[in-house]
Amino acid sequence: QVPLVESGGGLVQAGGSLNLSCTASGRTFSDYAMAWYRQAPGKERELVAALTKSGRTQYYEDSLEGRFTISRDNAKNTVYLQMNSLKPEDTAIYYCNQGYFSNSAYKRYDIWGQGTQVTVFS
Repeated sequence: QVPLVESGGGLVQAGGSLNLSCTASGRTFSDYAMAWYRQAPGKERELVAALTKSGRTQYYEDSLEGRFTISRDNAKNTVYLQMNSLKPEDTAIYYCNQGYFSNSAYKRYDIWGQGTQVTVFS
C-alpha cells in the first residue's frame, strides 16, 4: 500500500492555478505534520510549505510571496496545496511528505509519494 499519493498536477499557463492533493494511508494521518516539497530539473528537493497536525499553523518558503496555500482535511486523510499566480519557475515535481515540527522547524520523515508534475509555460 502506497503511503502517500499525490495528484492534481498538470500543464498550465503562467498566471493560472492548480490545486494539488495528497492522500495518505497506513498511518493515523492526524498524528503527523504534513508538507509539500518540489524538485525542479537539476536542482535539489526544496520545502515549499508545511503545516501542523491540526492545520492551524502553516509555514511557507519565503519566495512564494503568498501565492500558495497549504491546508488539510484530517477526516479525508488529505493535504492540499492551492497554487495561484503560477510562474514558469514553479515548474517541478511536487511531493508531499509526513513529518513533525521541532522548535518551529519542519522535520521530515523519509516517506514520499511518486510526485505530481507541474509545468508552467509562459
